[in-house]
Amino acid sequence: MEALNPKLFDAAVTATTEILKFTSPSDSILSNYFKTNRELGGRERPVIADLAYAVIRNKTYLEKTSGSEDALMLCLAALNKIFGLSLKSIKSKVAAKWHKDIQRLGDERSGELSTQERYSLPDWLWRRIETQYGTDGGASLAQSLLRKAPFDLRVNLVRSSRDKVLAALAAEGIEATPTSLSPHGIRLKDNFGLQKHRLFLDGHIEVQDEGSQILAQLVGAKRGQMVVDFCAGAGGKTLALGAMMSNSGRLYAFDVSAKRLDRLKPRLKRSGLSNVHPQLIGSETDPRIHRLTGKIDRVLIDAPCSGLGTLRRNPDMKWRQEEKDIASMSDKQFRILSSASKLVKPGGLIVYGTCSLLRDENESVIERFMEDRPGKFELVNATETLAIDGIDLESGPYLRLLPNIHGCDGFFAAVLKAL
Repeated sequence: MEALNPKLFDAAVTATTEILKFTSPSDSILSNYFKTNRELGGRERPVIADLAYAVIRNKTYLEKTSGSEDALMLCLAALNKIFGLSLKSIKSKVAAKWHKDIQRLGDERSGELSTQERYSLPDWLWRRIETQYGTDGGASLAQSLLRKAPFDLRVNLVRSSRDKVLAALAAEGIEATPTSLSPHGIRLKDNFGLQKHRLFLDGHIEVQDEGSQILAQLVGAKRGQMVVDFCAGAGGKTLALGAMMSNSGRLYAFDVSAKRLDRLKPRLKRSGLSNVHPQLIGSETDPRIHRLTGKIDRVLIDAPCSGLGTLRRNPDMKWRQEEKDIASMSDKQFRILSSASKLVKPGGLIVYGTCSLLRDENESVIERFMEDRPGKFELVNATETLAIDGIDLESGPYLRLLPNIHGCDGFFAAVLKAL
């Protein structure tokens, strides 16, 4: 990050102040802020967002090392401690006043921090991560969650191929590389104004994290099948499944949110897919679901979860949740899995996935489900399933993707076969 002028710094402080109230997701708050401050252009907005997100990711660390919870002080501390800038470069009286104090306090207090303060995690979350991943593994994971997430694309195979898209980007001087795991993914060095680019507007590419692409790949949807995306949301995985099906068969996109399904519509139009059928449902027990009982080849359940595997891009989630929320979430996940499992026909597959890092939302839900239905489903080895597509992972019977190991968002998945 380059030095900020005083006006840009003030704008970042204002946006950060609103985010720190934690009344809504950070991306929504930033989006609304930019809509009401249209004088901020394409160069200013990424700078503001980067600084605001750095504060939220490193909140506890910055509070401890700056001695303040004020947004202005936290932004100053982030510029100095996270981005390595001298506060004198901001050319602001406020920055100059606190320059020496920020540096002095940081040096004095950095050795006094606990692990959870250093990695800016709530106490309850660090305890769970340390218990599940060990002290060293937990520290490595926690440190990776403080980094900015990469910018990944998925190539729409109905419109193009990865080689063609990479060649087109290279011809324009846009730095991009194939993702290491997903066969259809591209990782960009920088966001190049994607939403106005012809490749995006013509439906050749979609924004999708590599981990999310792998989860869709695990479903193994094929031409002519009946497939259900049970918690479709805005449809990122729905579109990936539709392309895997070569735009044939029938793909149902269920969700309880009309707002999320509305965001699927323009994406679906760009994609060129005609086999996708969005359907608003009232709950996991909606009667419109039951008419498909025993008819479906593949069911993807990207279950509602804590989202802790996506903290690099959604850092506010660790501050907007409490430990008690995890128990109620796992109960909801079990109910969704139980209802969706009725759709799959004998020999069909269910893929249960989350973007959570916690066992309570992942393995524990699967174990509870299997105990509740003895002899009706069997666990299929997810690693072996992905190996068929040339995706080499060593995660055992479950899919486990972690930012510190795989470089993508944290994901868990289990594949269940109906007997």
